[in-house]
Amino acid sequence: MKLRFTDRALGDLEMAFDWYESQFPGLGLEFLDCIEEKIRNIQDLPQTYPVHHGNFRRALVRRFPFSIFYTIEEQVIVLHAVFDNRQSPDRYP
Repeated sequence: MKLRFTDRALGDLEMAFDWYESQFPGLGLEFLDCIEEKIRNIQDLPQTYPVHHGNFRRALVRRFPFSIFYTIEEQVIVLHAVFDNRQSPDRYP
């Protein structure tokens, strides 16, 4: 399936990458590796992850406290947010 990122999801990724990289050089790249792994899982089996709220599905990222929120629309998976789970749930997409 095709994949599309919203502006919010791209901003979330950039902000998290920058933060992890500032904590320890190379950690940002490890974060991106875990995100890419989860995105491949989503693309392979998009229906596997449960609907969390509204029509958003939620996939938890290994090793880092993040979730990927996405929807399945026609033949496209839309990634809406790469959400830091330490934030308030009021900030869900």
